[in-house]
Amino acid sequence: MSQSLYLAHMRPKLYRLLPWADRQGLIPDRGQGDLGYAFHAALRAAFSDLAPQPFSYKENQGLLAYSENGEAIKAAAALAPPEIADMLGLDESSQSPGLLVRSFPSVWKEGQLLAFEVRVRPIVRSKDGRERDAFLVAIEQSRFENQSRPVVYINWLKRQFAEAAVIKEVSMTAFHLSSVMRRIASQSDGNRPKRTLLGPDVAFSGVLEINDRHSFENLLRRGIGRHRAFGFGMLLLKPINAGAY
Repeated sequence: MSQSLYLAHMRPKLYRLLPWADRQGLIPDRGQGDLGYAFHAALRAAFSDLAPQPFSYKENQGLLAYSENGEAIKAAAALAPPEIADMLGLDESSQSPGLLVRSFPSVWKEGQLLAFEVRVRPIVRSKDGRERDAFLVAIEQSRFENQSRPVVYINWLKRQFAEAAVIKEVSMTAFHLSSVMRRIASQSDGNRPKRTLLGPDVAFSGVLEINDRHSFENLLRRGIGRHRAFGFGMLLLKPINAGAY
């Protein structure tokens, strides 16, 4: 039997989150970089090992995330430190409904069509462990062929779906290079210093057809690509022609 899946929603207060994250050095480029590490740290502070992921944040949408234990994250939210609960919008108020959690489908039909959106970081790991833009790698590997950035990224996305689903329609809806903060491997003293990485930040929308329901369920829970614990890779789904998210 498939394990339950839940969709959590909260409305973080950036005017609370940003100063907190800045004090701890969690935002690259002097506060102008990606907020993924800040959200990751705040979710860990609120939910510990139960922190829901992958997650997606949009200013007009709030923060959406998948979790395998809806009741447990509700209980964890009730115990979160007041500052953390306030900046993540976990408590109900006149301006916010607080943390919302509902059951999400965990059994899918093969052949089912769904509209999707996803934000990803299309990178390729080199043999030495470095992360490289998939587009730049494609250029190097095909010196005598014209390479289109959207086509390279779409092909990368299709490979991530593997046997789980077939992409029927897709378009690249946003692209920019963003700076993200990550921790590097432990040093001899046990510390894990943070470093800033510049790379592609891409959004797609389209239509997919479920090919293997078990693989699709695993993909949904896991997320797409790398940096899934930091705001990338959450597959947002809706019925065909259901309108905007």
